[in-house]
Amino acid sequence: MKPDRDVVIVGAGAAGLVAAQYAARANLNTLVIEEMASGGQALIIDNLENYPGFPDPLPGFELSQRMETQAKNFGAEFAFGTVSEIKKEGDVFHIKSNAGDITTYAVVLATGAKHRLLDVPGEQEFSGRGVSYCATCDGPFFKGQKMLVVGGGDAACDEAMYLANLASKVVLVHRRGRFRAQKALAERVMNNPKIEVRFNTECLTIKGDTKITSVTLFDKIKNEEYEEEMGAAFIFVGTIPQTAAVAGVELDEGGYVKTDEHMQTNVKGLFAAGDVRATPFRQLIVAAGEGAIAAHSCSQYIDELKGQAYR
Repeated sequence: MKPDRDVVIVGAGAAGLVAAQYAARANLNTLVIEEMASGGQALIIDNLENYPGFPDPLPGFELSQRMETQAKNFGAEFAFGTVSEIKKEGDVFHIKSNAGDITTYAVVLATGAKHRLLDVPGEQEFSGRGVSYCATCDGPFFKGQKMLVVGGGDAACDEAMYLANLASKVVLVHRRGRFRAQKALAERVMNNPKIEVRFNTECLTIKGDTKITSVTLFDKIKNEEYEEEMGAAFIFVGTIPQTAAVAGVELDEGGYVKTDEHMQTNVKGLFAAGDVRATPFRQLIVAAGEGAIAAHSCSQYIDELKGQAYR
């Protein structure tokens, strides 16, 4: 059975948009399915200043629109809907979504990962106005200010170390009595003079007017609630990779998709790129590079698949 498409890309963040561009440019019949709007996490970045080739900051929305236009110019098509199931039968993938069912030779999973929320008052209201989930993206906007970091894993410690180079002071709070981060990383945080670590402490509310001005913290040992001025709050309490639609794909202990260097998963013809993939550094530029590799691998896989049909 000849499928409807050569490749279907699920997700239109940076990884999906670049994969769409490279796949379409390779003359593959390409469809992108996105459940919301093209751009993914980039849409919440007001001023993107570390993407190569753009010395002047630009909104993440604008960069996403440029990427989408570029992919469309090469022939990629877009549909909006939620994918509920990706299943392989023989050499063909069957995709179910509320935009309609479709078949394809190859799939690029670029569904990303959603930031786990603290779910406290003020968090969503001040998202992009002092509340951030990416220190590399937003830390430079708060230079010289006191910053809060919430979390106790590798990400929280890594980002606290980064922010310590920018902030007047970093207050890192963790609800448990010890870090979950690797020992060497945790020790570097504890020994940094610009980072104050407060264990057994929770963030209860985030306050402000047009931007964050303070947070309410709770000391679990003293059973004491107090308010403290802050210029920004960086939240690193985990992410949730979006893999529910795919059965049989191999995941790491954090639930992220495992691939080889070609972005190939354990399911032949199913590739993964961007934040849904197990990767050491989650940035737009990394996701874009992985999207390009995934599309190139798709092209090679499909050429091999079609070639077998004529042998």
